[in-house]
Amino acid sequence: MSGFRFLDGSRRAVLAAGGALAVGAMLRSSFAQEAKLKIGILGSGKIGGTVGRLWATAGYPVMFSSRHPEALAGLAKEAGPSARAGTVSEAIAFGDVFLLAIPYGAVPQFGHDYAAGLKGKIVLDADNASAARDGAAVAAEVERDGIGVVSQRYLPGSRLVRAFNTLSYRILAHEANRAAPRLAIPIAGDDPEALKVATELVSAAGFDPVVVGSLKDARRIQRGNPGYGQAVSAAELKQKLGLQP
Repeated sequence: MSGFRFLDGSRRAVLAAGGALAVGAMLRSSFAQEAKLKIGILGSGKIGGTVGRLWATAGYPVMFSSRHPEALAGLAKEAGPSARAGTVSEAIAFGDVFLLAIPYGAVPQFGHDYAAGLKGKIVLDADNASAARDGAAVAAEVERDGIGVVSQRYLPGSRLVRAFNTLSYRILAHEANRAAPRLAIPIAGDDPEALKVATELVSAAGFDPVVVGSLKDARRIQRGNPGYGQAVSAAELKQKLGLQP
């Protein structure tokens, strides 16, 4: 009888220990989920909507935003439980890091309205300048000075990284998380910590990040230059741009 009590007590101890481990695992999982960066999508069109969905699917809390957030309800629902919709101001208040994906002609006004709220924040800039769409003046400024430098000029104080600007939304949607070798996404920035975060988020979206240099070097991946439009692996992109393997 005493042996039976000993075995029963041992069993209870094992079950208790197992329960504690399970609870601990749940807490660690919950903490990991809570610890993920919150991402504000500033401009939720084709690029912003596509990349935001990829992050939401990967478990990152995402807020899609626009001037008309009610129109984003379907996008947020499609992206899953990690996603929601809001105004631009709400997304800036929500996010730890941001994806900017708006027509480049709107960037000067956007900077005037929101640069103060983004000061010190990491902003992944996916915008491209086109004279036909955005106006000759801003396109000429980008061509003269380089798009990374110009974007930083309009968003002073932000920790800017150029990213997700070189490929169409269709390619991003179709090629994310493909079998190795994954598609390369070039990034450029001046802030080492911002580049580290951008590297994490590019990888989380299902691509291989390739750092091409500073914001001045971002000229190499803007429209009409060698790193633009390259749907290739990281090794192939590095070779095309003469970067170290």
